[in-house]
Amino acid sequence: MELKNQIRVAIILGILSLIACVLGHLALTDIYHAESDLSWEWNMLRIVAVVFLVFIGYTLMTLRKILKTI
Repeated sequence: MELKNQIRVAIILGILSLIACVLGHLALTDIYHAESDLSWEWNMLRIVAVVFLVFIGYTLMTLRKILKTI
């Protein structure tokens, strides 16, 4: 994959991570308030964790490629 495309994907994943952070906060707020059915909230936190892991891994891979090229 071309380096510029990798950087664009990393930026998109960063934006998704910011959105996931907000959704994770909302889910944690509901969990804190002890809503009756928390299955959706826990699933949302799992999704948020996966988004963060993908973003961090992809960003580190892209930065490594950038270091190799300069």
